[in-house]
Amino acid sequence: MGNPMRIRATNEGGVTTVKVLMNHVMETGQRKGADGNKIPAHFITELTAKHNDKVVLAANFGPSVSKNPYLKFDFQGGAAGDKVSVAWVDNKGDSRTDEVVIK
Repeated sequence: MGNPMRIRATNEGGVTTVKVLMNHVMETGQRKGADGNKIPAHFITELTAKHNDKVVLAANFGPSVSKNPYLKFDFQGGAAGDKVSVAWVDNKGDSRTDEVVIK
């Protein structure tokens, strides 16, 4: 399983703002290691964010996204006490799902 994510969600005026920091190496497969061999590609391919089990964001990532990606997005609705979950899957089949309560 992947490393933990740091998620924060706040609601103000009916708009929920979610900030996510994902711990992931995000290797492109283009770099070479100290031994001169290419480092195998390892990057997040799919990300899904849900508010109370309703998808509010679905995204496809590729190898051009930097290490430890940060994502911020807004959606209408949500209230203090509701749950927001974020899940990702990478090209090696590793996955992570975390959730947070909206403040």
